[in-house]
Amino acid sequence: MPTTLSICIVNWNTRNHLRRCLDALRQHTADLAPVVVVVDNGSTDASADLVRAEFPEVLLIANPDNRGYAAGSNQALSAAEAQFKLLLNPDVIVSPGSLQYLVDFLRAQPRAGAVAPRLRYPDGRVQLTCRSFPTPDTILYDALGLSRLFPRSPRFGKYRMSYWAHDDERQVDQPMASALLLRTAILDQVGGLDESFPIFFNDVDLCYRLRQAGEEIWFTPRAEMTHYHGASTSQVWRQMLNQSYAGFVHFYEKHYCGRLSWLAYLGARLLLSIGFALRRLRLRLGGGEGPYRPAWQEDMQRTSQQGEGDGRCGR
Repeated sequence: MPTTLSICIVNWNTRNHLRRCLDALRQHTADLAPVVVVVDNGSTDASADLVRAEFPEVLLIANPDNRGYAAGSNQALSAAEAQFKLLLNPDVIVSPGSLQYLVDFLRAQPRAGAVAPRLRYPDGRVQLTCRSFPTPDTILYDALGLSRLFPRSPRFGKYRMSYWAHDDERQVDQPMASALLLRTAILDQVGGLDESFPIFFNDVDLCYRLRQAGEEIWFTPRAEMTHYHGASTSQVWRQMLNQSYAGFVHFYEKHYCGRLSWLAYLGARLLLSIGFALRRLRLRLGGGEGPYRPAWQEDMQRTSQQGEGDGRCGR
């Protein structure tokens, strides 16, 4: 018989994070009796051995190589029958009652296909984890620097939603899939993650397809979790920057080519190229030897420099 909840984790060389994640799940989700599935993508840090030795109740799928996040997630999503399925990163620590609230939320909101909790950095600051879909106007504001000059503007801060402090329950376009609870019936309808997006934008694509199917996607601050963020991707930061650009372009090819005028489409593609070229240049001028820094890290540093401690200046 299907269980209420399946928790789907894809791991690659984050052994210590994975241990903390599974410890928290063991402590705080007993009432839900979830099926926890870990797909290990060819880790070389003995992550799979850790699961076998310390968490025998976990369903482990040990891939011989790294098949990518999307393929690993699809393996985990199809490994167990459940009414709800949670995509969870191994560097996320669930809090007491957080998963129960998310499950109860979807039960009470029949038109909602997905819900995401509020995530906090380990130091307690709120992560701005929700964005709007990357329409051409948001790319223009980003390329011109207006989103960074006016982060609290609902117009210029539209993409990163940096005008909003993530302090109320509302519908959103695309929360991070670091912790995203999905209704299985809807997931079966729209399909799992698109494996042509191996690392980035597979979650954006999934949310876009959910919205196209008429489903609501919600964010709630009433469920919170701690997120270390980037535990896997920071290990190969140069490749991840290129993958981020490739994912963005592929998303546009899949969803906007043919729906926009050719002028708007080509303009958006050009702005994307310029934006990522500038990011690469900034990395080189800054030394370029540190770990890959996603946009939220750049914004978090700027927030700290400005003396703002509430995480309002972008993801």
